[in-house]
Amino acid sequence: QVQLVESGGGLVQPGGSLRLSCAASGRVLIMSAMGWYRQAPGNERELVAHITSSGSTTYADSVKGRFTISRDGAKNTVYLQMNSLKPEDTAVYYCMVRGGSSWVVQDNYWGQGTQVTVSS
Repeated sequence: QVQLVESGGGLVQPGGSLRLSCAASGRVLIMSAMGWYRQAPGNERELVAHITSSGSTTYADSVKGRFTISRDGAKNTVYLQMNSLKPEDTAVYYCMVRGGSSWVVQDNYWGQGTQVTVSS
């Protein structure tokens, strides 16, 4: 079993910053990637950022230059530093881990989500 617990969401003014954390626990797995997705009311869930086991990162065009994804292998934790936040960033943010007992057979695991609200 793998459990993902997100934290760090909240209410912030436009232009402000937040840092989201996602801690993974359970069986030790080979994790090929960790990422953050978000879903705003009425919208589909979209990829925000992801990072591979080798450290390669990918960002949605809408957050490039503002958000930074990072990981702490010792703590099995992935972070999303969000700067220059805009009202359009308001959404529930979900952590995702892709992993398994081998590199061949892997599954996606999801956290419960944390609310980020950007409003004046």
